[in-house]
Amino acid sequence: MTTKRAVVSLGHNALGYTTAEQWDAVKLTAKALADLACEGYDLAITHSNGPQVSMIHKAMTELRHIYPDYSSAAMCVCSAMSQGYVGYDIQNSLKGELLSRGVSRNVVTVLTQVTVDPYDDAFYHPTKVIGRHMTAEEAAMEERKGNFTVDDAGKGFLRVVAAPKPMEIVEIDAIRTLFDSGMIVIAAGGGGIPVIEQNCALKGASAVIEKDSIAALLARKLEADSLIILTGVDSVRKNFGKEDEEPIYELHIDEAEKLMAEGQFEDGTMKPKIEAALEFLKSSKDAEVLITSIGAVEDAIAGKNGTRMVR
Repeated sequence: MTTKRAVVSLGHNALGYTTAEQWDAVKLTAKALADLACEGYDLAITHSNGPQVSMIHKAMTELRHIYPDYSSAAMCVCSAMSQGYVGYDIQNSLKGELLSRGVSRNVVTVLTQVTVDPYDDAFYHPTKVIGRHMTAEEAAMEERKGNFTVDDAGKGFLRVVAAPKPMEIVEIDAIRTLFDSGMIVIAAGGGGIPVIEQNCALKGASAVIEKDSIAALLARKLEADSLIILTGVDSVRKNFGKEDEEPIYELHIDEAEKLMAEGQFEDGTMKPKIEAALEFLKSSKDAEVLITSIGAVEDAIAGKNGTRMVR
């Protein structure tokens, strides 16, 4: 069996939105990942963390309100916490699923930092909402600390953080060593912990990184053959949500760019996935991208479902 190198990007559906949902969701996700491993793929896995990091941020903020002596956790710390516990669940579920099939593979989670440009335009126009609703007084306090908030249509105020582009994966050498040795590696979860280089130190940034963007960068750095994006739909759709909606089973770079220019892919949902796919495809003439859902991954590998993107 020919071994193929793949980076798998897991969306929210693969993890659920609460700790209880995640416990059940990763069991199904582990089956799909085990299917890929048993089909001859060496895997590096990255995942979303939006609900998880928001939950941690809320919990740490509330703890600060109840116990003033505790400091509220910075976004970089919340990101690190989410990487740890999401990686823990995926790692254990996948290891167990593989063993149930008689397959012994090491699965390891790497706490991953990703450098960002402090002058990235995203820091001046933050868009990612996190945390709970705040009063006007609480929002003013956040603003005084240099953070950004938005008024949520009379419901209160919400904190927003930047989503800068990833530059470099700090732990890439360690990730590559583990990956090349045949281990299944979970890395750069939630986009990685965003950090800024300051002299010889790394300082955590008040930001989040798009999961799809880091998946493309990780796939490039590992020289993967495939980028597999597992999301909430079986395939990319043209005219999504309309009467004439139709699935797209194969997509080339020029056609994808044309459809994106026509506004076929929505911001925050399919568009970031297509952008990540294009970034990866342009880095290697033999690369391919597969976009499908957890439930359809086996059929997608066999060419019976999903959207396959090539140069």
